[in-house]
Amino acid sequence: MKDMNTTHDARPSDRPLNISRRGFLGTALGALVLTVGLPAGRAKAQAAAAPGTRISAFLEIRPDSTVLFRSPFIEGGQGIFTALAQIVGEELDVDPSQFFVEGAPPGADYLLIGGMRFTGGSMSVHSSYDVMRLLGATARQMLLTAAAARLGVAVADLGTEPGRVVHAASGQSVAYGEIAGAAAELPVPEDVTLRAKDSFRWIGKPVARLDVRDKSTGRAHYAIDLSVEGMLQAAIQHSPRRGEEPGEFANEAEVRAMPGVDSIHRLPGAVAVLADSWWRARQAVEALKVSWTPPAADTPRAMPADFSTEAHLARLKAEAGAGVEAEAAGDVAAGLQGAARVVEATYNAPHLAHAQLEPPSTLARWNDDGTLDLWLPNQAPELFQAAAAQVAGIAPEKVIIHSPILGGFFGRHFLYDTANPFPQAILLSKAAGRPVKVIWSREEEFLRDALRPMAVARFRGGLDADGLPVALDAVAVGEGATGRWYGRQPDKADSSAVEGIAGKLYAIANRRVGQIHVDDPTVIGFWRSVGHSMNDFFYETFFDEMADAGGQDPYELRLRLLADSPRHHTLLEAVGELSGGWRRGPYDAEDGTSRARGVAMASPFGSEVATIAEVSLREGEAVVHDVWVAIDPGSIVNPAIIEAQVNSAVALGLSAALLEEVVYVDGMPQARNYDGYPILPPDRMPRVHVRIVESGAPMGGIGEPGLPGVPPAVANAVSVLAGERVRSLPLSRLKLGGSAG
Repeated sequence: MKDMNTTHDARPSDRPLNISRRGFLGTALGALVLTVGLPAGRAKAQAAAAPGTRISAFLEIRPDSTVLFRSPFIEGGQGIFTALAQIVGEELDVDPSQFFVEGAPPGADYLLIGGMRFTGGSMSVHSSYDVMRLLGATARQMLLTAAAARLGVAVADLGTEPGRVVHAASGQSVAYGEIAGAAAELPVPEDVTLRAKDSFRWIGKPVARLDVRDKSTGRAHYAIDLSVEGMLQAAIQHSPRRGEEPGEFANEAEVRAMPGVDSIHRLPGAVAVLADSWWRARQAVEALKVSWTPPAADTPRAMPADFSTEAHLARLKAEAGAGVEAEAAGDVAAGLQGAARVVEATYNAPHLAHAQLEPPSTLARWNDDGTLDLWLPNQAPELFQAAAAQVAGIAPEKVIIHSPILGGFFGRHFLYDTANPFPQAILLSKAAGRPVKVIWSREEEFLRDALRPMAVARFRGGLDADGLPVALDAVAVGEGATGRWYGRQPDKADSSAVEGIAGKLYAIANRRVGQIHVDDPTVIGFWRSVGHSMNDFFYETFFDEMADAGGQDPYELRLRLLADSPRHHTLLEAVGELSGGWRRGPYDAEDGTSRARGVAMASPFGSEVATIAEVSLREGEAVVHDVWVAIDPGSIVNPAIIEAQVNSAVALGLSAALLEEVVYVDGMPQARNYDGYPILPPDRMPRVHVRIVESGAPMGGIGEPGLPGVPPAVANAVSVLAGERVRSLPLSRLKLGGSAG
């Protein structure tokens, strides 16, 4: 028997990554199980890439006529399980309340986004809407065929009511669950008829969330809640700077002797203690005195010992040049040269943490048959399966990924180098010979989170004699998360670094947007609304600067420059009407406070958003009283979810605008918990008013679009009251009447 008190050196295997994907799925006896077929070309391509790995079902209709639906997307509070149940249920003719939804395992049938699967980019509903409708309609047609055989009538004479096939002429009916087994034996029809929009029962309606009761009563299980028989708990101490490795332990014997301690382990860039409870493991690992060895010269992305966010910001601001072109129209140089006035400004925004409430965790169990079970928060099961297989040194089909609902979201659970705990859980479970659950403490999460990158943007705007913009030149400086994780092309701008600056629809004849790439030494990642979260702040506040310089009202100028874009013009009018009529201020409110309003537009993730914020100043701080948001996602599935997501996005956008900032000194983040990284408290949350405008444009996203307009709308209002422009976030750094920083 191995000595469980031995210090282990657990490191990943050097075996190459096998990128084939496989999944498995058990089906209930007597259930109708079907999968949506992909177009023939893609299906053949997938079969060639991973033969025999197709999963047979999205959907099970159980004998009691309830429906188990395996969602290709992960629920993280955005309401996706409910929305997909509405879509499938609409065509299947089953009340969404009768659905039980779980995250699907890895498998080719779930690769619905360009041959991939991930939950992010506000794409889940609109990328799968047609497929989900087809899935429900196909299942319904098979049930009708099975019922026709059972009742001895023609399919054409049958209809459905929620959960039942009905023969109106005879008054006979049969529950879906009674014929599910027979329907499962039928061939999948190639052509089915979808419902007309005017007959929808659930799509477009505020259907109640399916997960609210379980979350409210504590029955919902997140990864942090899970346990298996014989499990040990692991706590981690990471190196203070990324790239350092554990050396000697000064007090190993003392730590081994602490209550409940099982073993101590070295990991890449970290140490771990296994114990019979997580609290005991945490006490022990935090007591362990570790000498950390500096990184070798060739260590990739090691954190420089002298890195500071202050110095990095200075470097970004010092970068000169036009950068790689991302967008161009007209002749910017000529437009600026011929302008009656040129306005210039430089903006910056800080690194941001995800600061999620559920700390990262993974439960790993090696099985006797050589397979590996992993329960872990993730936004891309197939990607995690492949990465876990590489760490484990086994084939991907032997890695069984379980995807619980997420207790923190919006970009935190992608594959981010050293920012995920699953490699640690795999190595520790193998070393211990037992299942192991790793939970990062709040302090370790703040140390290893993948951050929103820091960014700077330089603007020059040319105005004509009437004060109207005729030219705009913008350069974004920094690194984008897309390039970091999906490959950077030096001759092309990173879309995530320029989105929200490029793509604006204001009628400015001459414009150019460029990007200067500068490596960000931190581990950067996707943060809610990605580049839009900062770039719309940059652009929309500079727009107000141009308006002021030209003697124009910023709301009226936006309307004028959107005259040829009816969708955006209508949306801006809608938010003005929602707010009771545009007025910039300053003006006196009923409570005697002096207030002002700011406005901003944003076009993130296929949706269009207009935002107005009303602000006052109190003891040097901005107080946001009301935020009005008009959102046009083209078409909708659940207006209640949209309103909830807009409220959520406003809260996060306001938190970022007012308070949030990651600060590094000497290669280490200064905040390791919420005491050093404050987030928006409840008493600073404004009233939020939402109007949904369905333009009929292609369906866009919902989870992120409500955020980007909030920081610029608030900043524009603050600038009116403070008498100075806000060019840097967060506003907590602003000394009113002095410099914005």
